[in-house]
Amino acid sequence: MDAGGSVAGGLVGHTWATWLHVAYLWVDGRHRGAGLGSHLLSRAENLARSSRGCRGVRLETWDFQAPDFYRKQGYEVVCAIPDYPPGITEYTLTKRLL
Repeated sequence: MDAGGSVAGGLVGHTWATWLHVAYLWVDGRHRGAGLGSHLLSRAENLARSSRGCRGVRLETWDFQAPDFYRKQGYEVVCAIPDYPPGITEYTLTKRLL
């Protein structure tokens, strides 16, 4: 939450078989560029590794969303599905947790 009590961002994911799957990472437009998305993702990775024994993370995004943001966080594209949906490319990205 921000200082005014509004939700500034969030992350939803689950762990299974030593992997964290990030289903949703969202930051309100007013808070983008301030490091909140990086903080949320890093916190989820740390919790998954330390509390759940996870060794990897996976997530999906579309070309109009945030593939470059995830690459900057150390994620690698392992799958690209062009035209899914039509005119859009969906990416699956992964990151190994040390």
